[in-house]
Amino acid sequence: MSSTKLTGKAVVGQSGGPTAVINQSLVGVIEEARRQKQITGLLGARHGVRGIINEDFLDLSGLSQSTLEAVAVTPSSALGSTRDKPDRNYCQKIFEAFQKNDVRYFFYIGGNDSADTANIVHQVANEENYDLRVFHIPKTIDNDLRVTDHCPGYGSAAKFVAQALMGDDLDNRSLKGVKIDVIMGRHAGFLTAATILARQHADAGPHLIYVPEAVFDEAKFITDVDRVMKKLGRCIIAVSEGIHDAAGTPITAKMASLHEKDAHGNIQLSGTGALGDFLAELIRSRLGTVEKKLRVRADTFGYLQRSFVGVYSEVDAREARLVGQMAVRHATNDNTDGSVALKRLGNDGSYGVETFVTSLASVARATKSLPAEYLVPDGNDIDESYRSYVAPLVGKLPTVGYLY
Repeated sequence: MSSTKLTGKAVVGQSGGPTAVINQSLVGVIEEARRQKQITGLLGARHGVRGIINEDFLDLSGLSQSTLEAVAVTPSSALGSTRDKPDRNYCQKIFEAFQKNDVRYFFYIGGNDSADTANIVHQVANEENYDLRVFHIPKTIDNDLRVTDHCPGYGSAAKFVAQALMGDDLDNRSLKGVKIDVIMGRHAGFLTAATILARQHADAGPHLIYVPEAVFDEAKFITDVDRVMKKLGRCIIAVSEGIHDAAGTPITAKMASLHEKDAHGNIQLSGTGALGDFLAELIRSRLGTVEKKLRVRADTFGYLQRSFVGVYSEVDAREARLVGQMAVRHATNDNTDGSVALKRLGNDGSYGVETFVTSLASVARATKSLPAEYLVPDGNDIDESYRSYVAPLVGKLPTVGYLY
């Protein structure tokens, strides 16, 4: 790493699944880059790394503040996103595009794959003796990035699923039956766990919560549902799309009709209602009778969780802009590379954060899981202690009232 402050252009891009606040991070980068004299121009890469290798850039330097503020509160990726997962050769092309355009700063907003891309580009630049500051800016509704306490994007998605479950529970109180909501989370159950916030009353749902960190057993699932139905006459279920059996096989993989794969070769989970339909039919066939059919319904939230207009956490929005700003400050003022992480401050009900820099390698590729301390022994719920973790990230939720 050179001790000389670099002068040259900066490129910012967005990658992976959009969120409600990813544009706050983009605006944070733009605002802070304008303040740094050594950044001679700011280019936005359309559709992430694909835009870089195609030199498909937008000049972001002349945007008005009113435009920036409008973009900041707009969900989804304003620059467009990509599912490309660059290897070494791909990153070499990224580096060559940077060389050609005198790019000295690279800010990439995304998850662990984006951190991996940033890390490889950083390595290539070092090997070529080319001074380039590279920063990963965290984003994911899955909340599964390592090192950081939590991820920008998660609080807003958690607010959405909490409010969605509140609404489903009210609906279910009126017309009793079984309702299953399938929520994003291939390997980590943070988002599904946030539905615990929907429980404002003793009998409120979700009554059962299943996450990938706990083994899912079909027979026990039926026993769980039956127990709740006998007690309340109804049952709301929140389930992660990535639940699996004792052998680690995703429940979705057992469905012969499910063959679609995503861009990374994984079984497609979020674009199908197959899991919800499977679980609903399982309940009907095991608990229903000829004399009395059981009312069972299932919804798969899918992409609704990521970019639902008007539902976002104010805390999440502030922190998303903050990590964008701090990435530029660290890159220019400290002349360093890395990923911006959040450290939680406060106790006894207070909440705050501070940022720090962690290495690109510490965030790249691998992810973290929901800690075991938040799982109940039966594997069918989330411990109440999770409220203290997630509630500050979500903020105030609507209050519901009952007549009886």
